[in-house]
Amino acid sequence: MAKNRPANFSFSGFLKLTRFPNLIIIALTQYFTAIFLVGTQNQWKIMLSDYKLLLISISTVLIAAAGYIINDYYDVKIDFVNKPERVVVDKLLKRRVVMAAHSILNFAGIGIGFLVSFKIALINFLSALLLWLYSNHLKRLPFVGNVAVALLTGAALLVIAIYYQKNMFLVLVYAIFAFSITLIREIIKDIEDMKGDTVFGCRTLPVIWGIRKTKMIIYLLSSVFTALLFYLASVLDNPTLTIFFAVLIIPLSHFIYRLITADTKKDFSYLSTYCKILMLSGILSMAFFSS
Repeated sequence: MAKNRPANFSFSGFLKLTRFPNLIIIALTQYFTAIFLVGTQNQWKIMLSDYKLLLISISTVLIAAAGYIINDYYDVKIDFVNKPERVVVDKLLKRRVVMAAHSILNFAGIGIGFLVSFKIALINFLSALLLWLYSNHLKRLPFVGNVAVALLTGAALLVIAIYYQKNMFLVLVYAIFAFSITLIREIIKDIEDMKGDTVFGCRTLPVIWGIRKTKMIIYLLSSVFTALLFYLASVLDNPTLTIFFAVLIIPLSHFIYRLITADTKKDFSYLSTYCKILMLSGILSMAFFSS
């Protein structure tokens, strides 16, 4: 039987390739940041009707989608080892179609950024460049690639405060929260993908140091970030934020317990999903800061 050839375009394949649910979360995060952290309770209608906020969100989503595409393009051989059921490149979509989609989305994201301001366009350009560097080289280095993705996650929040020039410090606290959870999740994903990374020579933390030492790094990062968030909440003198971080210790404790006992791919996949849930809880908590 002849092997099925990849199509020029597959809508389901494109949605899978661009991680459509993640793109929705990015857009919601930016709107929650604008409405609840930057704006006030009486301004939510103004925020929702601000077409420039919509343009920022669309441009961010397009850059992120292009980043997912180029990541899968470069990682197709590794993904056939780690997660063959999720592979789209050369399976559902041709390589040239994938690269064309990556270029179009990047140009569109940067171009839409120009409609808002030169500063937003520059941020989009630098984000697109960093995503390409990450997929092409940085992700194969220990820790550097993890930090790059975490920085981009935090930047998705900060770009809103940069545009509106309001409540920068409060948004920064949430950006650090997003950075922290993403960094930890990216390291866990490296443990989860250790088999394929080892085969293709990626020098991620678990590959060069082993799972045990990598876990120690995660424990250390979790402690440092938790202490930092409490410190920033005290600087803001915000009781609501302090309470949220205090309550967060409970699910974090469960996370640490599961990390201690984790030793299979399934265990680390659970922890990766758990980190995403923690991120979503942080987004939803923004609603308590509307004044």
